[in-house]
Amino acid sequence: MKKNSDNAEIFLNRGATKDDLNDYTGAIADYTEAVRIKPDYADAYYNRGIAKKKLNDYNGAIADYTEAVRINPDFAEAYNNRGIAKVTLNDYTGAIVDFTRVIEINPDYAEAYCNRGVAKFDLKDYYGAIADFTEAIRIKPDHASAYNNRGIAKELAGDNSGACNDWRRAGELGNAKAYDLINQYCK
Repeated sequence: MKKNSDNAEIFLNRGATKDDLNDYTGAIADYTEAVRIKPDYADAYYNRGIAKKKLNDYNGAIADYTEAVRINPDFAEAYNNRGIAKVTLNDYTGAIVDFTRVIEINPDYAEAYCNRGVAKFDLKDYYGAIADFTEAIRIKPDHASAYNNRGIAKELAGDNSGACNDWRRAGELGNAKAYDLINQYCK
């Protein structure tokens, strides 16, 4: 390390290794050093955001994801993770903006549709949520959680039959929680 102490990539890689070993504080220190060496290193900000999220520092994670997208405005994963952190902090409107940006960058990003559906669901926009879960399923037909979540939204929107069909499909795809919903709502 001393020989290459000005190489940001080395600190990024060591930070990733520490992250893999669940040493998130150590990973953050290495990502911070990578950013010190190379202030426009979007990947270092992104990785540091992930480590901060794992330590439940959602505001810190959002700040790092924000810096990553400032440097690289087409960094879909950074927008997606920032949106997830915003959902955790109950900023559903801000999360929807981020997930929409992901979809603009990559229209086939099924997880962004699913995540946006969750944010819309939390705002009680059940029909908007259903539309997003449906799009996630169109892109990824075996998306068990999209079926499960769409079923919940359908049930709350008054479509019990559609909800039960979605939960059955989610269960077939391996989502065990769907069976609890079937037992509770599908008689």
